Amino acid sequence: EVQLVESGGGLVQVGGSLRLSCAASGFTSDNYAIYWFRQAPGKEREGVSCIDRSDETTIYADFVRGRFTCSTGNAKNMVYLQMNSLKPEDTAVYYCAAAPAWRLGEYYCTGRGDGMDYWGKGTLVTVSS
Repeated sequence: EVQLVESGGGLVQVGGSLRLSCAASGFTSDNYAIYWFRQAPGKEREGVSCIDRSDETTIYADFVRGRFTCSTGNAKNMVYLQMNSLKPEDTAVYYCAAAPAWRLGEYYCTGRGDGMDYWGKGTLVTVSS
């Protein structure tokens, strides 16, 4: 059974940093890319970043480029989202999701979550001003 489990959310002040983790298990191949989405209260879900685990190709939404970094760890089942210079508008539930690596591209990475095969339950990030 495929599972995606997010962790690392919490309360942080404006300008602070957090690192989210996504632990992926149950995949029978490495041909899945990991995506990060977020959903703020009253707003639509939006794509934040994505990474191809085989070559670490990454894509970022414009509103996080230069502030967030998506990476894999020494263990290929871990994907991280390092979030720096956090703003109040970054407050949201952050989800990791997975889709076949061949779909990696800006359309899915910065979209609303279409095309994802698996989802985690999310972790809450609150940025206080």
